Amino acid sequence: MERSVTQALDVRNVHASRGSVEVLRGVTIDVAPGEVCALMGTSGAGKTTMLRAIAALGPFDSGSITVDGFALAPGPVPPESRLRVLRRSVGMVFQAQSLFEHLTVMDNVTLALVHALGWTRERAESEALALLTTLGVAHRAGAYPRQLSGGEAQRVAIARALAPDPTLLLLDEPTSALDPARRNSLGEVLRTLAAEGHALLISTHDVDFAEAFADRVAVLAKGVVVEEGSPREVLSESTHADTRALLRSPGAEPPA
Repeated sequence: MERSVTQALDVRNVHASRGSVEVLRGVTIDVAPGEVCALMGTSGAGKTTMLRAIAALGPFDSGSITVDGFALAPGPVPPESRLRVLRRSVGMVFQAQSLFEHLTVMDNVTLALVHALGWTRERAESEALALLTTLGVAHRAGAYPRQLSGGEAQRVAIARALAPDPTLLLLDEPTSALDPARRNSLGEVLRTLAAEGHALLISTHDVDFAEAFADRVAVLAKGVVVEEGSPREVLSESTHADTRALLRSPGAEPPA
């Protein structure tokens, strides 16, 4: 699908293997600023592998990945000294949040700002507090991760990823530990972030969430994107075998 808008993310024909298994076999996908794209697929489809390659946390074998004009080359992950521009352009929220257990919420969010970007602590804490307030968890700034609920931890992880003001935000199965009320609350937060100009790529098998909050859905199966379009086109009207398998998979509820 051709797009006239400058892309925050441009992935072209990406292949990636893990050992002898080819996990990605030619993935092509893009995301524009202000867009929420759901990358969907059953467990093992390669969604996390794709997100990690985009964030330069895992290698890919061939193809191209460009994030906000920064091009990643195939092969081993480059050293961090060569990824400073990318780290400003992309933030990632992991499925298990991956907050540092020995640090408070405030210290988790300010860590990269102070130690990677060289901000003063005063400036970093001011930015962190603004983000935590926007996400409704400012009152937890002095808490440790073990003291947070699943929804609070998710919001703190989003604040940490947003702190450097990245163009692209990647989220890996963000609703997996959330009840329906918190899932809808998270969806509203993500729509707000998109409205502010961020591009969001969300790995998920949560059909209801994707239908409610995504602008576009791409279904990953057998290492390639097999179907792409609006949530209604893909999730309500598709006759594609791989999409139907996704809708029948455990934890996926077909749209009403």
